[in-house]
Amino acid sequence: MEAQKRSFLRMVSHELRTPLNSILGFSEILAGELYGPLGAPQYKEYAEIIRESGHKLLKLVNQVLEIARLEGNAVEWDLRPEPVGAAVEEALTGLSREVDEHGTKVVLAGGETALPQVVADARGLRNALSALIHNAIVFSPQGSEVRIAARQAGRWVDIEIANPFPNADPDDLARLLKPFEQGESALTRAAEGAGLGLPICALTCQAMGGRLTLAAERGQRITATVRLPAA
Repeated sequence: MEAQKRSFLRMVSHELRTPLNSILGFSEILAGELYGPLGAPQYKEYAEIIRESGHKLLKLVNQVLEIARLEGNAVEWDLRPEPVGAAVEEALTGLSREVDEHGTKVVLAGGETALPQVVADARGLRNALSALIHNAIVFSPQGSEVRIAARQAGRWVDIEIANPFPNADPDDLARLLKPFEQGESALTRAAEGAGLGLPICALTCQAMGGRLTLAAERGQRITATVRLPAA
């Protein structure tokens, strides 16, 4: 049954991506008025709405496909020593718009050079850290401070991403690592999405020989910890 479900998800995801790419392409042509003005300004506004909606739907389709691939062990990993500092900096570069919009201050404990190395897949590590840092930014109050630290504990390295969250509730955490767990939780109402980001991170960490855990101090902060083998 599980194999049939994964096969169905892969098929549906692939079939949805083709028409979505056409929708995105033509909406961008219309929004950019590539072949001349559209006339009424509302048309350009509507084209922008179509493009934004298409990108949101394409993101969801890609996440569903990624869940199916991860659960079906269909992802090939290239595990090798990776510097945590470089991965964090690359993730932050891709999130510069979100950092600016939310007025977030991101603090690396000890600085980039002090962060250790882990054994991981380069793409998997960067995707997981980017998703977790993104969550920390968007779920924090405006102007908050997000703290990132990494410390070695024996043969493991723990990468911690902590952010303030006034509605933090430890009882909400366990189910957030399950796919599609969005619901009415205070942790999820603050942002859009289908609740797939954290499960993808958890499955990615597991596939790289590690794990993802969440901890919350009630009414204060949330900490996501990625544990990976030390290099």
